Amino acid sequence: MIRDILIHPDPRLKKPCEPIAEVSAELTQLAADMLETMYDAPGIGLAAPQIGVMRRIIVMDCMKDAPPEPMVLLNPEVIWSCEDLSTYEEGCLSIPDQYADVKRPASVKVRWMDLSGEIQERQFDGLWATCVQHEIDHLNGKLFIDYLGPLKRQMITRKMEKLKREKARG
Repeated sequence: MIRDILIHPDPRLKKPCEPIAEVSAELTQLAADMLETMYDAPGIGLAAPQIGVMRRIIVMDCMKDAPPEPMVLLNPEVIWSCEDLSTYEEGCLSIPDQYADVKRPASVKVRWMDLSGEIQERQFDGLWATCVQHEIDHLNGKLFIDYLGPLKRQMITRKMEKLKREKARG
């Protein structure tokens, strides 16, 4: 089921999320809904707070012109990051049509629980590294615009407030 994506500013996007204690049928359905919502948007990552669910779950798939490689990460955490930084023009499904360069570690190792309850670890590089860090930020109540200067951040926030008013009018 495709879920509605929250648009910034929304207080839920700024709150840290609750850890997931165990995998359930409800959680598996949430993951499926999140992947469907992400692909429909279309995007390469989605965090639960973006659909108003305050739990530590993200989905992502950074394969553009290749077979899909959907990933579901429960309680993901960065356990290592390299010193090299990469700059990537980031966007966000909760901040539509707004993009800005963000510097992040070029490579990170992440630990998470999968949908079978097993602990996984993987090193992510390139776009995957950017995406996983961006989505984990969501779980901590942080948006990519929080990396920008105050003027650019305010300008984007005002555009989103206007977009929300226009959508509310229908």
